[in-house]
This record gives sequence, structure tokens and C-alpha cells, in this order.
Amino acid sequence: MAAKSDEPAPHPPKDQLPDVSYCITSPPPWPEAVLLGFQHYLVVLGTAVIIPTALVPQMGGGNEEKAKVIQTLLFVAGLNTLLQTYFGTRLPAVIGGSYTFVAATISIILSGRFNDPNPIERFKQTMQAIQGALIVASTLQIVLGFSGLWRNVTRFLSPLSAVPLVALAGFGLYEFGFPGVAKCIEIGLPQLILLVFFSQYLSHVLKRGRKVSVFERFAVIFTVVIVWIYAHLLTVGGAYDDKAPKTQANCRTDRSGLIDGAPWIRLPYPFQWGPPSFDAGEAFAMMVTSFVALVESTGAFIAVSRYASATPMPPSVLSRGVGWQGVGILLSGLFGTVNGSSVSVENAGLLALTRVGSRRVVQISAGFMIFFSILGKFGAVFASIPAPIVAALYCVFFAYVGSVGLSFLQFCNLNSFRTKFILGFSIFLGLSVPQYFNEYTVISGYGPVHSSGRWFNDMINVPFSSEAFVAGVLAYFLDNTIHKRDGSIRKDRGKHWWDKFRYYKTDTRSEEFYSLPLNLNKYFPSV
Repeated sequence: MAAKSDEPAPHPPKDQLPDVSYCITSPPPWPEAVLLGFQHYLVVLGTAVIIPTALVPQMGGGNEEKAKVIQTLLFVAGLNTLLQTYFGTRLPAVIGGSYTFVAATISIILSGRFNDPNPIERFKQTMQAIQGALIVASTLQIVLGFSGLWRNVTRFLSPLSAVPLVALAGFGLYEFGFPGVAKCIEIGLPQLILLVFFSQYLSHVLKRGRKVSVFERFAVIFTVVIVWIYAHLLTVGGAYDDKAPKTQANCRTDRSGLIDGAPWIRLPYPFQWGPPSFDAGEAFAMMVTSFVALVESTGAFIAVSRYASATPMPPSVLSRGVGWQGVGILLSGLFGTVNGSSVSVENAGLLALTRVGSRRVVQISAGFMIFFSILGKFGAVFASIPAPIVAALYCVFFAYVGSVGLSFLQFCNLNSFRTKFILGFSIFLGLSVPQYFNEYTVISGYGPVHSSGRWFNDMINVPFSSEAFVAGVLAYFLDNTIHKRDGSIRKDRGKHWWDKFRYYKTDTRSEEFYSLPLNLNKYFPSV
């Protein structure tokens, strides 16, 4: 047996991520901050456009309704981001649309309750039902967050159980990556290659060493503009004139219909589609979906805190952020965004790409969301970026979030068979179970749970279709039940690393990053 070495590890575990240029409380210069904020705005456009584009036509809406829903989604995302950065976790987290809510929304659309021959009236009726379900579902996160119940759950979270949750919050979205790129490979693949080259290689080609170059920091703006122009030249050059409609929809830069459908100036307002309607079954299904989004957002919050070079969040701060995310879902229901709100995983990945975790940058991006949602025509120009370009961005951003989840392994004992089992089993089933549910749905047209109650089916099928939810819940359960009382297990699971951040005021750095503005901690203490 080799002798033990007393030399320190070459890369010891770090409570805060090094090499971040600007952390939460250290904003970059204003011109740079504005450009970085605009870059976050471009990234959040992907979800804001893709989800309404898929759902609004099924509801009976046309290009005008689609443009208005996108405007509303961006407007509410801006509001929610400001609320989260000022009063929630205070992390640089963008709160935008969520793919998690799509399945429950489609279930409402296909419920058969809306058969008005006028498509616009059918759209409004369906939207009102979705609004009602979201309003009821928002109460779950509001209660769990502001009551402190989620704090009591997450205080048992360890680095070991966080690994599958955070990793699959990123890797679990693989279906939105290269499959989206392949829908127009001549546009998507150049975008992916250029993004990797600009962000990872160009600074070395320019012999900048380890210093972040302007091309690296603003890689998204540079590459999207280049490929967008290239895609437009293909469009006006007639490259897609005789192609199939599906190819034209994915490749052309003039097929979104958003510029013609968007009004010049329009301020979204609550109940703009009419008073919400309520159905108990749909509300319960949406509430379960809200809980799935809550678990996924917990992983995304952890990723954001890491890439912002902040200390691990105290459970009370995380619970506070969840409460404000519930307020975000309430606003989504009141305004009618056709979708619930959660932490934007892609924008969390952008923090890593730019190495800028500044709160101010994300607040500026929220300003862009609100500004361009009101000036509809101008916002529609940026929203007409072809979807394969967005999918190429996802390939990098989701990978960054997945990798930060794996980085928490540095706090765990990887030589422990207990650690190996929990990691392997939870990650494997986190990928395998949703794959079964998704394959079953594609083949049969409905999920494995198929009863006469559509809402009941959603309550079972939606949670088990989420990779992050399955892996996170399973890892949390196993980590807190398998030989937990053994003294050596605590170090194996890395719990001792997070103990000093368990309570808000036991570490001065936590107060620096997460304290509320205007001395509001005095009236709303985090305990």
C-alpha cells in the first residue's frame, strides 16, 4: 500500500467559483453591462418565442395573437426577473417561460371544452382556462416559499444529492439541443461551431492568454448576428423557395409572422384576454406541474449561485426565492402568458460563458424585456431569429449547467460505494424513467397513466417525464435514508462543507450576497 501524502490537493474544493470576472455585487462598467444585458435578452427570446409559437396555433390564435402572447411573456419575464433580483434570492437569475408547463397546457388545449367555431373566441376561452389553472397553481409555491416549508426541505440537501438535481437540470434538456439544430442543419451547425470557436478558441488564437477577450464575452451577439445574416441571405437568395413547409418554417427568416402581427406599441395588462375560468381538475394538474418546476428551479438556483461566485444559498434565502417565483406564476396567470414561470436554465449557462455573474447585468436584461415587449415591432425583429440558432445556443448553455452540477462532486467522497450507488442509480433512473414516459407518449399518443380523467393523467405523467425531478427527488430520498446516522457518512456526502451556510447570519458573505435592499431584512428577516 502506498504511503499517504501530506501534500495538499492541487485543486482543493472551493466554496465560491474562482475566475469569475464580476460576481453578484461587482457590476462591470455601464457600457459593458448594457451589452451583456442585451445578450441575456437575446437568449431569453428563445423560450419566449418557441413556446407560444407551438401553443397559440393549437388554441386557434393567428400571428397577431402569437405576437401579443410573446410580448406578454417577455413583459412578465422582465417583471419577475426584477422581483427576484431585488426581493427574492437576489441572484442574477432570469425568471422566464418554462418548458415544464407545456404538457399541462396542451392538456387544457385538448380537453375538448372549447369548440367555438370562431378561432379567436376559442383562443380566448382556452387562454382563460390556462390563466385560471396558473393562478391556482401559483399558491403552491407561494405557500411553500413564504411559509418557510421549502426551507425545511432544502436544509437536508447535501452536495451529493445536489449533483443529480443540478446536473440533470441542464443535461436533462438535451432534447432541445441538437435535435433543434438538425431541423435546419445548414444554419444550426454553423452557429454551434462559431459559438464554440468564439468562446473557447479565439482568445488563444489572438494570444490573449487567460484574459477574457471581447469576442469571448460577447460571443452570443457576434455569432448570432453573423449566422442570422447568413440565414437571411439564404432566404432572399431563394434557397428555400421549393423546400417542404416544415423546412421553410425552421430555416427562413421571414416565416415567423411576428413582425406583421406585432403592434407598434402595446402595454400588456392583467386579464387582457378576459376573466379567467377555473376547473378543479386542471388546477390540480397545473399545481403538480408547478411543484415539478419548483424542484427544477431549485437546481437552477444552485447553478446560478455557483456561476455568480456566491456562497451556497442558505435554505431560508432559497425559500424566499421560491415564494417570489410563485408570485411570478401568479403574474403569468393574471397577464395570460400561456405558460408558467421558472428559472431560465439557458441564462444560467450564459453566466458561465461570459464569466459575469453581476446582478445589475440581469436587471438591465429585464429592462430590455419590458422595453421591447412594449415596442412590439422592434421586439418582433429580434424574435424572428430562426429556432435552430437558438437550439445551438442551448447546446452550450445547458451543458454548462449540467457541468456545474457535476462540479459539486468535489465536496463528496467518490471512493465511497454509498456515494457511487446514489449517484449512479439516481442519474440513471433520472434519464431512463422519463425516456420511457416520453417514448410511450410518442408511440401511443398518451402517457403510461391513461384514465378517463385527463387531469389525473397529467398529475402522474408530468412529474415522471422530468429528468431533473426524478433524479433530484430520488437522490434526496436515498441520501437522507441510507446509513445516514453513520458519522463518516456526513463527510462522504459533503454535508460538512455546507453547514456554515445553513443559517443566514452565520457567514458574513451570505449577508453580502443575499441581504434585501433598503434595510428590508429588518422587517422581512431570513431565519
